[in-house]
Amino acid sequence: MKEIICQQQKSRVSVMACWLLNESLSVVLVLSWLGVNLYLFINTFCWYEEEESFFYTRVILGSTLAWARASAVCLNFNCMLILLPISRNLISFIRGASICCRGPWRRQLDKNLQFHKLVAYGIAINATIHIVAHVCNLERYHRGQSSEAQGLLAALSKLGDASNESYLNPIRTSQRNTTTELLMTVAGITGLLISLALILIMTSSTEFIRRVSYELFWYTHHVSLVFFISLALHGAGRIVRGQTPESLLLHNVTFCSDRYAEWRAAAPCPVPQFSGKEPSAWRWVSGPVVLYACERVIRFWRFQQEVVITKVVSHPSGVLELHMKKRHFQMAPGQYILIQCPSISALEWHPFTLTSAPQEDFFSVHIRAAGDWTRALCQAFEAEGQALREPWSLPRLAVDGPFGAALTDVFHYPVSVCIAAGIGVTPFAAVLKSLWYRCCESQPQPMMSKVYFYWICRDSRAFEWFADLLVSLETRMSERGRTHLLSYHIFLTGWDENQAIHIALHWDKNTDVITGLKQKTFYGRPNWNHEFRQIAYDHPSSSVGVFFCGPKALSKTLQRMCRLYSSADPRGVHFYYNKESF
Repeated sequence: MKEIICQQQKSRVSVMACWLLNESLSVVLVLSWLGVNLYLFINTFCWYEEEESFFYTRVILGSTLAWARASAVCLNFNCMLILLPISRNLISFIRGASICCRGPWRRQLDKNLQFHKLVAYGIAINATIHIVAHVCNLERYHRGQSSEAQGLLAALSKLGDASNESYLNPIRTSQRNTTTELLMTVAGITGLLISLALILIMTSSTEFIRRVSYELFWYTHHVSLVFFISLALHGAGRIVRGQTPESLLLHNVTFCSDRYAEWRAAAPCPVPQFSGKEPSAWRWVSGPVVLYACERVIRFWRFQQEVVITKVVSHPSGVLELHMKKRHFQMAPGQYILIQCPSISALEWHPFTLTSAPQEDFFSVHIRAAGDWTRALCQAFEAEGQALREPWSLPRLAVDGPFGAALTDVFHYPVSVCIAAGIGVTPFAAVLKSLWYRCCESQPQPMMSKVYFYWICRDSRAFEWFADLLVSLETRMSERGRTHLLSYHIFLTGWDENQAIHIALHWDKNTDVITGLKQKTFYGRPNWNHEFRQIAYDHPSSSVGVFFCGPKALSKTLQRMCRLYSSADPRGVHFYYNKESF
């Protein structure tokens, strides 16, 4: 019993060590982001708690002043970061042009959307703290003007009534309620707009909403324009006020705070003068906003470029294949593009992975009718078989890209494992085609020694459009004596009674009855423990890149397999997990 417990503990330690080895850079980056947020919050909080110029402000507001300002600085910091991970052209430039962006650093670019979501959570948390703190501040400002206020609090709240005085309390009367006072200020109106925009963006970004209505997610995300404009204007009202530097020289708060009844213009304790804090949010976000605006300008320029549709094919399972041409279009295996169809929507752009190889004189995508926009696109083209309608009758398409994705690194590993589920096979079409052309040209990738391809599909009809590519690839590699380069495994998870009988009757044929390949189709789900164990055994000292496109549940399973079968020894086998996300 003790031996079993010791083995389990060793296994857990090994898995943890492998996870740290593979994800150490991601952990460092996340901890750095948290560290900067923590530093900004604590540093700003302490400054507002101790700064002499805000001594009288703290008399009215207490510690909620520091809570509001500390969360505001963290909010500005995260708003500065939020647009960078979704600047696709910037990320593609860094991925392709930066010499230092190699290995683990390059893999961090594939987690741009995860970082975008993480920063969004940071914005939501700090915005909540900021709102709650300022609601408390507003109540305390209002209380300072009430008849119950006495002593120094009452004296500070009454400042500003005389011509030679500047106010500290922005609420000048207790007759109106707090909500009315809030909506009469620039900070109140813009704060309300920021809050509403943030609620809309966050709630529509949930996985359920994106799956049910991608269009709702797309349109509400553009409320971010209102968010950033309101954020830049939010501090213009200068509600948070502190004592001016000139006033501090004449009015020593340590000496004069207890002598508020003696404040006079020429007395030893002159009336303190106050001014609003300079707005700073625009300084934080202006750079990323300008950068993102350049992204949109580039998209508009690409929108104007002509895209020629050369072929339209309708495949089983509601899959539409489009072949297109565009001047100066250059791609790499694994990249994706954004497509807009103005006749369906003048604003929506949808991402699709390229299924063509760089060696072909066109670029193609395969689109499954899964949502409102994709169904409308399939109906607009009305593709049937191989028939191509007249070019003038086809809907106009605009293309932005191509952009880099995780799969562009597939040839950078000695061993690559490509795993697709359903329509998630589309990113790997370009990889396999590129592999096919390399075999034709007798110039395989020098670094790459083996590619494992797994495809799990529920509907046998979905194999039809992809089987031709696999048959051609299998034949070409057999002719060139390179069958060892590609190992493919196709799994069918759904079939009816008639299909089962047909499969049983033709099981003895040399080729598979469904795909036409020499490699027979497997029925059921893969045993991932067996598959990863075998790959680890066959490549004991290799870096193995695992690339996946498919559902979230299977993604978690594959991540666990990568951790489980990676060696804790740096000289052993290591599985590096990469998931397609755009």
